[in-house]
Amino acid sequence: VQLQASGGGLVQAGGSLRLSCAASGRSVSSYHVAWSRQAPGKERELVARIDRSGGNTYYAASVKGRFTISRDNAKNTVYLQMNSLRPEDTAVYYCAANWGPLTTSLNDYDTWGQGTQVTVSS
Repeated sequence: VQLQASGGGLVQAGGSLRLSCAASGRSVSSYHVAWSRQAPGKERELVARIDRSGGNTYYAASVKGRFTISRDNAKNTVYLQMNSLRPEDTAVYYCAANWGPLTTSLNDYDTWGQGTQVTVSS
C-alpha cells in the first residue's frame, strides 16, 4: 500500500484542519493506521491510531478531546480532524500503516506516507 497525506496548512490558534491519508495499491481496510507528528528538534510522536474496522481508537494525551481519527474504507482514506489547534501542534504530520497486530508503537508501522506541514500561529 502507498499512502499520501494532505490537508496541512497555516491556521490561527483555535482553528481547525482536517488531514487526509489516501491509500492506493491495496485496500486500507487491511491495515491499522496511525497519525504521527514531528516538530523541529523533537522526536516523532504518535498522535492517534485507529484499527482496521474503525472501532478502536487511541489518542495521545496532548490531543485527546481535540483531535478525532476516523476512516472511510470505501474511500480508502483515513482522516485526522484537528480542532482547537495550538501553536504546540505545529509539526509535520505523517500517516502510517501497520499490517500486524494493533499497537501504539510507531516502530510497528512499516508503511509511511510523506508528511504534510501543519503550522499554527499564535
